[in-house]
Amino acid sequence: MGTKRVVVLPYDEQWKKDFLNIKAELAEALGQLATAIEHVGSTSVEGLSAKPVIDIDVVIRDHTLLEDVISALWKIGYQHEGDLGITGREAFRYDGKEHMRKHHLYVCPSDSPELKRHIAFRDYLRTHPDAAREYGRIKEEGARRYPDDIDRYIEYKSPFIERIYAEIGML
Repeated sequence: MGTKRVVVLPYDEQWKKDFLNIKAELAEALGQLATAIEHVGSTSVEGLSAKPVIDIDVVIRDHTLLEDVISALWKIGYQHEGDLGITGREAFRYDGKEHMRKHHLYVCPSDSPELKRHIAFRDYLRTHPDAAREYGRIKEEGARRYPDDIDRYIEYKSPFIERIYAEIGML
C-alpha cells in the first residue's frame, strides 16, 4: 500500500455528476434496501482539492439488511471486503466499472459512528470555506511531498482532520 501514487487535483464540477451517475446505478440495484446514498469525502465539497476518487456511503436501516445488500451489489459487480478494520463500515471493491469514475463504496447502518463522522466532516467543510481552503492546501502539499507514499500522505493530513473532529465533537 505504501507505493500507491498520490494525485490531488483542483476541484472539478464533474465529480458531482460522476457521483450522481454512480448513485443512480446503486439506487436501481438496491431499491428500498438503501435509505440514503451519500457523497462523502473531499470530492463532495465544492472548491476542495482532492484525489479524483468518489467516496460513497450507502446507508441502510440496520445491520440485518447487510446480507441482502451484499447480494444486490454482487449482481452489479461489487465484492464485499468486510469492514477492513473500521467497525460500522463495510467496504466493497469492483471490477468492470470503466463507465464510472473510480470510487470507494462503503455500506453503513444508519447508526454507524463512522457514517456520522463522514457526514459531519463533509458538512463542516461545506459550511466553513476557510477550513476547506486550508485542507485543500494541506492535501496539495502532502501530495507534493509524498507522491509515491499514500501512508505518509494520510499521516501528513491527519492532524488537520483530527483538529476538525475535535472541534465538532466527533473524536
